[in-house]
Amino acid sequence: MTLLTKLPGRGETSPMVSIIVHFLLGLACIAGIIASNPKIFAKPAGGPWLSPLEIVYYIAGIASIVLGYWFNIHFVMGAHGQGNLVSGPASYPTFIREQFANPAAGSGNQDYMIANVILMPVFTIVDGLRRGIRRPWLYFLSSFFTSFAFPFAFYFATMERQRRHAQSTAAPTTVDA
Repeated sequence: MTLLTKLPGRGETSPMVSIIVHFLLGLACIAGIIASNPKIFAKPAGGPWLSPLEIVYYIAGIASIVLGYWFNIHFVMGAHGQGNLVSGPASYPTFIREQFANPAAGSGNQDYMIANVILMPVFTIVDGLRRGIRRPWLYFLSSFFTSFAFPFAFYFATMERQRRHAQSTAAPTTVDA
């Protein structure tokens, strides 16, 4: 199987094809969240487009994507583009196996996997539905294509945006006498 490393009749493709596809799928998840929730992502009345707290969340989330892709690109390039998503040096099984290369790495990665595969989707889906966020499962899906920290940062920014919308509609108006 040569999934994402060879195109039919064209031979070997760039080892970066899978990275680019992942990036585009991540953007599609983010776009899906925003498009599904236009009222949440609209500019809050009487305030700036982004609050300082939202900016902090977005900076942290974007930094996690940049750092994650830096390491992922080096992982794929270090394998010289050999393999595909399911087998070979640049495959997911190899990627997962190397996350447990020693006890220190395994300790951190078991924590990451439990948080990413169980806690984050339960939290974002249950809390998102309670808050009226449409398609909250997209936050979890995006974690497969962006980073683990990004969906949390994006979700926290979404919660802050909802708080700001609620605050702007509940704020009493002043009347000059």
